[in-house]
Amino acid sequence: MLKTCFAASFTLAIVLMLVPQPITAQSAGGGMPMRTPDGQPDVSGVFTFRTLTPLQRPTQFEGKETLTAEEAAEFEASERRRQNRDLFDPEKGSGGYAPRSEGGVLSYNEFWYERGIDLTDDKRTALVIDPPNGRLPPRVPRASDPQRVQLSAKEAIARRYESYENRSLMDRCIMGFNAGPPMSSGAYNNNVMIFQTKDHVVILNEMVHNARVIPIDDVAKPPFKQFSGVSRGHWEGETLVIETTNFRGGESRGTSPNKHLIEKFTRINPDRVAYEYTVTDPTVYTAPFTVMMPFRRTDGPLFEYACHEGNIGLYGILAGARELELLGRELRR
Repeated sequence: MLKTCFAASFTLAIVLMLVPQPITAQSAGGGMPMRTPDGQPDVSGVFTFRTLTPLQRPTQFEGKETLTAEEAAEFEASERRRQNRDLFDPEKGSGGYAPRSEGGVLSYNEFWYERGIDLTDDKRTALVIDPPNGRLPPRVPRASDPQRVQLSAKEAIARRYESYENRSLMDRCIMGFNAGPPMSSGAYNNNVMIFQTKDHVVILNEMVHNARVIPIDDVAKPPFKQFSGVSRGHWEGETLVIETTNFRGGESRGTSPNKHLIEKFTRINPDRVAYEYTVTDPTVYTAPFTVMMPFRRTDGPLFEYACHEGNIGLYGILAGARELELLGRELRR
């Protein structure tokens, strides 16, 4: 507990020390590139990356990169209805939840969600821009391991409830659902603060208050791996480029420790930063893929993401499983 508190306090202290003095944008109306006081391109601010544009292109839009204004309005209205939790029927089940008669219980209602409400400005049908079909590349077939114990689906589900160590990084509040890296639009807490000093940039995600403190130079990387990897940044013209390696693996979309991530941040105007990233992971994907997602400036502050304070949610998951076992009922995924 003391180690946890010390680590949290130490990280917070570093983040606070790196917060720069307020930056004055130089391009509000004159077309000049925005600059920090020390002359670097200014990509700082508080942004939201929520959007209704899906990561991968839906089959209904196969071969169609963008939508017309009318098509976009129709799709946006349809998605807002489809995802609205207040319209779900708990008796029948919906959105991946089983009917109440089968033990299904709906989670949050719509009040708790902060999804996107519209598509990207250019009305793209997918955030994936490469491969050109807007879909993630095929996965590498997993080689069978004769030494690995093969569990049935029922056994695999039961194992997840044996210990907190078998729960996901998200369940354990170690990593955020959308904080990455790389970042991805999700159901809520799609907000990020970026601030810069002369030799560092800090990316502070609202989700699970994940803070990445990134040197802007060629500082030697530590020999150990981290859930968020180890990042180093540099400038290519007006674009901040961040290269991240040394991942532990399993952080997002099933990627491996061999993941190599390149993120690019480019200021488009005072209200927009273009966020683009490329993932190369030959262990999991047959080819690299690139995603482009807009950051839109927001005036709202970041809120503390307490996850399940004191890990009471994790306690409830395991305690609920023990109760179901006593009742002789089947554990669910």
